[in-house]
Amino acid sequence: MIPEDLRYTAEHEWVAGDGSGPVRVGITHYAQDALGDIVFVQLPDEGTEVQAGDAFGEIESTKSVSEIYAPVSGTVVAKNASLGDEPELINAEPYAAGWLVEIAPSDPGAIAGLLDANAYKALTES
Repeated sequence: MIPEDLRYTAEHEWVAGDGSGPVRVGITHYAQDALGDIVFVQLPDEGTEVQAGDAFGEIESTKSVSEIYAPVSGTVVAKNASLGDEPELINAEPYAAGWLVEIAPSDPGAIAGLLDANAYKALTES
C-alpha cells in the first residue's frame, strides 16, 4: 500500500505537499515494517536548517537505530510532538498520525525530483 499522492526517497521517507508551502515528512510503511516496534524518535527542533540527503534525526526500534534523512533542503517549521510519548504511532499510522516533521523547502521544485509512487514501488520490489 503506497499512497499515490506522495513523493518518496530511496531511503524510504515520504513527502506530502508540492513545495508551495511547508511539506510534511515521514517514513514509509515499508520502512516502519522493516524496523519493527519503534520505541524512540529523535527529531530536529523547529528552526533547524536541513540539507537534502543529510541525516536529521534517528528512529530507534527494538531491532536497531536508523537515521532519518532530509528529502529536501529547507527549514524545519514543525515536529510531531506526539511522537515523544507515542513513538509507536509511526508503526500504527506511518502516513497519518506518525508523521515526523514539516519542512519549508528552500527549493520548492525539488519535490518534483523525488520518486513517485510507481518508482518507489519498483524500488521496494527489487
